[in-house]
Amino acid sequence: MKKIDSFSVDHNKLERGIYLGRRDILQGATIDTWDIRVKEPNNSKGGGFLSGKAAHTIEHIGATFLRNHYKDKIVYFGPMGCGTGFYLLTHSMSAKDIEKAVRDTFQAIVDWSGPIPGASRKECGNYALHSLQSAKIQARKFLSINPTVCKYKE
Repeated sequence: MKKIDSFSVDHNKLERGIYLGRRDILQGATIDTWDIRVKEPNNSKGGGFLSGKAAHTIEHIGATFLRNHYKDKIVYFGPMGCGTGFYLLTHSMSAKDIEKAVRDTFQAIVDWSGPIPGASRKECGNYALHSLQSAKIQARKFLSINPTVCKYKE
């Protein structure tokens, strides 16, 4: 099989930030896939990876926040299997819009109080895999770098 584009990126050079991973035209609509790198890949600077509980909670709060505040512009928000961040698929959003949406989302996680959305046994397939405290810590660390849209380094 042909190697997909995302496996052609040198992950040893990636830093935390927001990257445009790909742009697709589907039935006339432009869909952008943004890579939100919360951690450096391959533990390159000793920062580790997102725990399952932190990633799952960020996913639940992040998806809820984005779909409520950016409605028809959000296609998907979910975790990367490697544990370094999230994919955000959007329609009709500029890089500046993405930076604001990502910052607003991670700030909402830092500020979150109350129950985690969709985290009951009825609503979630692994409802016990959550930690609001861990999610807040990771969101705060990500915001500390003032995340911006970056270009992949060659």
